[in-house]
Amino acid sequence: MSAIFNFQSLLTVILLLICTCAYIRSMAPSLLDRNKTGLLGIFWKCARIGERKSPYVAVCCIVMAFSILFMQ
Repeated sequence: MSAIFNFQSLLTVILLLICTCAYIRSMAPSLLDRNKTGLLGIFWKCARIGERKSPYVAVCCIVMAFSILFMQ
């Protein structure tokens, strides 16, 4: 089953996207800062969510990891 139709997989993909974008922005800020609008602006927005809500994102990643490891 693909990640689009499985809700838990969709949440995992979104969390990984947020964490990856925040990491890329911390290493190379100019890479994401030049694309604040348009289709590539989604990555900039994900980086902002990862930076501003980092404790909540971290807790979600830990909960998701435990649910993947021990629930499935």
